[in-house]
Amino acid sequence: MIYLDHAAATPVAEDVLAAMQPYFSDVFYNPSATYLPARQAKEALESARGKVAHWLGTRSTEVIFVAGGTEGNNLAIAGVMANFPNCSVTVSGIEHESVLAPAKQFNCSVALVTEQGRADLDDLRTKITDRTVLVSVMYANNEVGTLQPLSQIAAILEEIRTERRIAGNDLPLYFHTDACQGGNYLDLHVSRLGVDLMTLNGGKIYGPKQSGVLYVASHVQLSPIIRGGGQERNLRSGTENVAAAVGFAKALDTAQVMRPAEVQRLADLQRYAYSLLAEKLPRVVINGSMKSRLPNNLHITIPDTDNERVLIQLEQAGIVAAAGSACSASNEEPSHVLRAMGLTEAEARSSLRFTMGRSTTKADIELLVKSLSAVINSD
Repeated sequence: MIYLDHAAATPVAEDVLAAMQPYFSDVFYNPSATYLPARQAKEALESARGKVAHWLGTRSTEVIFVAGGTEGNNLAIAGVMANFPNCSVTVSGIEHESVLAPAKQFNCSVALVTEQGRADLDDLRTKITDRTVLVSVMYANNEVGTLQPLSQIAAILEEIRTERRIAGNDLPLYFHTDACQGGNYLDLHVSRLGVDLMTLNGGKIYGPKQSGVLYVASHVQLSPIIRGGGQERNLRSGTENVAAAVGFAKALDTAQVMRPAEVQRLADLQRYAYSLLAEKLPRVVINGSMKSRLPNNLHITIPDTDNERVLIQLEQAGIVAAAGSACSASNEEPSHVLRAMGLTEAEARSSLRFTMGRSTTKADIELLVKSLSAVINSD
């Protein structure tokens, strides 16, 4: 099988599994316990937190372990808004549902994006009012792979903060980014990005599913959404999953070390795929930005085709891919991301997402285009 759905899930890497193994049985203790064996678990947890903090360029105390990207995004949105009940949140129109759904529980405005799936900065600024306390724009889109100009957005928010101070408005304006798709391929240094909160997901970086972190800058006013014993700085109660934390930290460390070489390798495969598609299927349209894009993402529209039928035929040929976000696969509605970018419902239903990973080879891309061409030209 050729697996081309790495945006949905990645296999747990061997080095990650090996790092996690002792914490399933040998060092199984509750890290909050005070006896000596439990301190081993606590030390492993804090060591993992420190490794994550290193790649984020922050303090360990600002790293909160959570059970995946969805929980991290919900904590970021609901945790901030709980402290400002009469205020508003602004998000982009192509956010993952785990941002859109909690945001829409509050006073929420949705900013437009361009046809390439990039945030419309002028519209974003108009959507931020004097009562906006949180802006959430994802780092890289999970469907079309388009990168967002986080540093430019951060600069706009800093201008607004200055204007507020001058006007005597003491409301904070926090910047959150869902970076779940970026852990393998992008710089995660929070000060360079200019963000106050950032979500990462272990299941996308060859770590265990239901693992992740939420970076929370020390100045952010955040309330927990899971209450209990007060673990994770009282922001995420419950006995810590030490194995998952260790696995996440190892996965992130490996991904960031591999990042320069893997980005180059996948970018070369991406360009090769573009050239083959142009030669074999010239009517294919590539969605998203060609320049500001994840190197592993190929998102295309093949006019007048049924993407579900094409996916079934590709799977019969041994190629596994997706029509869009796995989290919305059971939803019969066309992709909200593609609709926000201006695609029609028919075009959205004719679109496919191929996301490469560490196992992807040049031969895989050749077989993909060959199989895709056979499926389309057989009509």
